[in-house]
Amino acid sequence: MHRLWNLFNELLMLTSAGFVAAGWYQIRHHRVHRHRRFMLIGAALGAAFFVSYVGASFIIGDTYFGGPQSVSLPYQVFLQVHVMLATAAAVLGVITLRLAWRARFSRHRRVAPWTAVSWMVAAGTGLVVFLLLFVIYPPGPSTTALWNLLLHHRPNA
Repeated sequence: MHRLWNLFNELLMLTSAGFVAAGWYQIRHHRVHRHRRFMLIGAALGAAFFVSYVGASFIIGDTYFGGPQSVSLPYQVFLQVHVMLATAAAVLGVITLRLAWRARFSRHRRVAPWTAVSWMVAAGTGLVVFLLLFVIYPPGPSTTALWNLLLHHRPNA
């Protein structure tokens, strides 16, 4: 079950990034209405990803890296870079949407390319994390965030 939920989350994020890329393409060709539609769909899918990801973290839990110890430290560093980038992309996404909503298009045009690129890179690094956790190496143990908070517990790796 947890692998399917994680796959669903990854597909949400990649699809979101695809719509953002398509929206960027549309605005580069001055198709404002198509741009708006693609970007709003991309943002909605990104929000759905976030809600689903948080739900999965609390219900199913987080999966620890199950690969070899020699890859664990590089994986953890890569994961932290991904998390920081994804967080920055989400914040930029909210700012960019708000600028567009308020029709502050000169500022929107300056921020939006950074938002789109960081969103797509975050989706790509998320795919690498997913592949390392569930495809390339066998998944490690999982534990729910709620269980961790309550008992300060980490499963034996």
